[in-house]
Amino acid sequence: MSILRTILLLALAIPWAFGAVRAQEAATLIAQGDSLLAAHENGKAMAKFNAAMALAPTADAFAGRARGWFQLAKYDKFLEDVHKALALDSLHGQANYQRALFALRAEDHQRAIQFASRVVNGDQPEPLRRQALLVRGEAEAAAGASRRAIDDLRNGLADHCDDLPAMKTLARMYDAAGSPDSSLHILEKLCELQPDDIGNWSNRGFELNRLERFSESIAMLDRALALDKDEPVVLSNKAYALLKLGHDAEAFSTVERSLSADRSNPFALRTRALLWLRKGELDKACNDLTLAKALGGAPEVDALVKQHCSGMRSNR
Repeated sequence: MSILRTILLLALAIPWAFGAVRAQEAATLIAQGDSLLAAHENGKAMAKFNAAMALAPTADAFAGRARGWFQLAKYDKFLEDVHKALALDSLHGQANYQRALFALRAEDHQRAIQFASRVVNGDQPEPLRRQALLVRGEAEAAAGASRRAIDDLRNGLADHCDDLPAMKTLARMYDAAGSPDSSLHILEKLCELQPDDIGNWSNRGFELNRLERFSESIAMLDRALALDKDEPVVLSNKAYALLKLGHDAEAFSTVERSLSADRSNPFALRTRALLWLRKGELDKACNDLTLAKALGGAPEVDALVKQHCSGMRSNR
């Protein structure tokens, strides 16, 4: 009787052991596929994912092949596989992250937040959780949820993560939230990581202007102008710093260069209006301020219009 029982137990154990071996082999193939994707060997990667699917059509295998379809920009097949992964395991970390990333690229921000939240709130490895925080933060920023976006992007980036698009979004969110010092801290890192990006230097100069560190601002803006001497936003920011330092002649020539390239920049119009006021040219100042107010976005303009231009219409 004991021999028969042993034989029966062995017969039951063999399929389980065989299945475990197949699952391990499939996991190895998925890992190999991911390595090939990272090396942009897409065809070889898909072969590995398909081999894994043949061994064990699990949520891991479907999510792995979905990553391949995503990199190949075959989004219909991507969605088919990622939804199959989620049907097998609705809380699957990689599948939810991939679905969130796709929703973000498609500007479906609510779905991006929904799927990323499953990763953030689940029991997932920390690197994947940080990636999901960045996706959710980008979606929240686009949806106008600035405070939540700042929290998620800051936590997702941490001190050791250098995701340049997320850093730029975080700097922009800090600026919008009235925290120029925090924005400046991010922009300083961006200038180190991406020194040939004119926008990093321009934005850094802008935040220094907000902090009334005008000499430092000019130094940063000159770095930007070394990349493009005629960039109108940079010229506008530099003109404002020069104005604040009392270098009116240089400020005027600089803001004129800015407005010759872009006549609809309310910040440049505000700066030129302030220079007109210093020259005693009230009509010209009020023309610039009226246009700046119509365009919107530049601080001080409403107060300047009220102070200097409110009686202009009645006097004419």
